[in-house]
Amino acid sequence: MDGSDNVMVMRPHHLLCTQGYSGKGYSSAFVRNMTDWVSKLRTREGFLVRLTTSTDALCACCPQKLAEGVCMDDEKVLVYDRKVMQFFHLEEKEYVYQDLIRRIDARMTPGMLEEICSTCSWYPVSACRKNILGE
Repeated sequence: MDGSDNVMVMRPHHLLCTQGYSGKGYSSAFVRNMTDWVSKLRTREGFLVRLTTSTDALCACCPQKLAEGVCMDDEKVLVYDRKVMQFFHLEEKEYVYQDLIRRIDARMTPGMLEEICSTCSWYPVSACRKNILGE
């Protein structure tokens, strides 16, 4: 969160990760953090997210996070972020999470998902295709 309990700071590509998340992760701390956030995002109607191309609340317990705003895989995840922003015409500003998910799910194609996520190590073991594309 950003200091208020009403807005979560989130990377654009995490809009996909939160849909495909199924309880797997880098460590028990990561899984606990991710599970807590995903539960809030999926159940609280009107939940606000502020998109950023920097580390976010989901990165908090990730071993790839080296410092605030610094990810070991910055080059790779910035490509994910930019593609999500480009495909779905998003900006670094606040949105209602559920509105973004509906927008993404309505427009996502198998080719887009593959282009965005094919180099992600979690893609083959996640529920992304099932939860986003309905496959």
